[in-house]
Amino acid sequence: MQLTKTEEQLMQYLWKQEKAFMKDLLDMFPEPKPATTTVATLLKRMTEKGFVGYTEYGKSREYYPLVKKSDYFSKQVNGMIKSFFNNSAAQFASFFTKETNLSAQELEELRSVIDRELEKKKQ
Repeated sequence: MQLTKTEEQLMQYLWKQEKAFMKDLLDMFPEPKPATTTVATLLKRMTEKGFVGYTEYGKSREYYPLVKKSDYFSKQVNGMIKSFFNNSAAQFASFFTKETNLSAQELEELRSVIDRELEKKKQ
């Protein structure tokens, strides 16, 4: 299951807050803020999709994420690799390093990350 762009934006706010009432989430949107009904509809859809849960306090609901941010983005990146790069992480890495205009320092940092992961895999 996937989030729409608008749902993803709202989910980003919820991941940042960890728990939030609708008013708190509305306050995080830049101007012009969406209508309360729009955010309520998004939260309802996200709850139905299994991304968001809530605790009721009288007539108010405190929302919280049911999916970790890292899990969601890992799934998105893996889906992108499968769809656009023939399920080849090497093709993705090649594209990423060539097309994103990384500086030499950023490439060195990326190499360090890869070297650390290689060491973990060898143990």
